[in-house]
Amino acid sequence: MSPDTTPATGSEPAKLSHVRADGSAHMVDVSEKAETSREATAEAWVRTTEEVMALVASSGMPKGDALAVARIAGIMGAKKTSELIPLCHPLPISKVTVDFELDAADSVRIIATVKTRGVTGVEMEALTAVSTAALALYDMIKAVDKHASITDMRVLAKSGGKSGSWNIAPQQHPNPEGEIRA
Repeated sequence: MSPDTTPATGSEPAKLSHVRADGSAHMVDVSEKAETSREATAEAWVRTTEEVMALVASSGMPKGDALAVARIAGIMGAKKTSELIPLCHPLPISKVTVDFELDAADSVRIIATVKTRGVTGVEMEALTAVSTAALALYDMIKAVDKHASITDMRVLAKSGGKSGSWNIAPQQHPNPEGEIRA
């Protein structure tokens, strides 16, 4: 497969917008695109132990309130995306929400939604928000669970722009009855 193509659903391969004909990467020119309201939601999971989940739920972690730290880290991550991901455009972020669903058994689901009014989407900002929040949460719990893991990061939904809106069903908690919202 050449560097400027991806697997296509039709008969012709789709062009990658961040790759020039010679195969080199470049920042896409979005100057002619229409400004629209755009939104994206992403999720990531932090898996740990039941004992750690009890500490997280009660704000009893040795380093302090793990969810508050992770929420701020996620918001900051979304705002810094273009500084972290080389080909992302800086965007005027209008809103970032970072929320958590706690499963008493062994996991935290992190959900971030990012909004803007601009010429390009905010999927990367939503992914950066959940990944930064997950990293901060991991940092807060690693002293009590060295085997914690970050898993299943993905975009759940997007809206706005030429390609329109789409969404996928969120993953189910391993123990939906034990779910606690924070």
